[in-house]
Amino acid sequence: MGRALGGWLEGPGLPRDTPPGVRLGLPEHGRGSVVGFGPRLGAYIIDGIVANLVVGVLFLAGLRYSSDVRGLAIYLVFLLEEFILLSTAGQTLGMRLLGIRVIRLRDRGLASWPWVAVRTLLLALLFPVFLWDRDQRGLHDRAAGTVAVRDPVRPDPSGG
Repeated sequence: MGRALGGWLEGPGLPRDTPPGVRLGLPEHGRGSVVGFGPRLGAYIIDGIVANLVVGVLFLAGLRYSSDVRGLAIYLVFLLEEFILLSTAGQTLGMRLLGIRVIRLRDRGLASWPWVAVRTLLLALLFPVFLWDRDQRGLHDRAAGTVAVRDPVRPDPSGG
């Protein structure tokens, strides 16, 4: 049953042991290959820290809010950072530090802002982030037609 359901969700294609991204026309290793969960989680944590620092700086600059609002403010700054930076540069600060870029699958270019908005809104739900396909794309990436890859612009530190 699970095998049939997985086949239905992901459609026909290469055998199940095909490396992530190869089915999508991406290289198996090196620049432009799909990024795994670890680096993506690292970028997420870095972006969360940046959002926390921005909210802290705003507080030090005189913006006052209750402690109940602080968490919401950090969450909104995180989502705003995600939307603006992915729309303009294809990567957030955390992604840049870890050599990750979000690209459109169709032409390997920068995702347009409406699709980044869809991706960001789904990311806000957090649930789609924890459901991914065999190409390591979360539901938010699938819906937006994007994929997180090792930055094809920067040299790969692993030499690949």
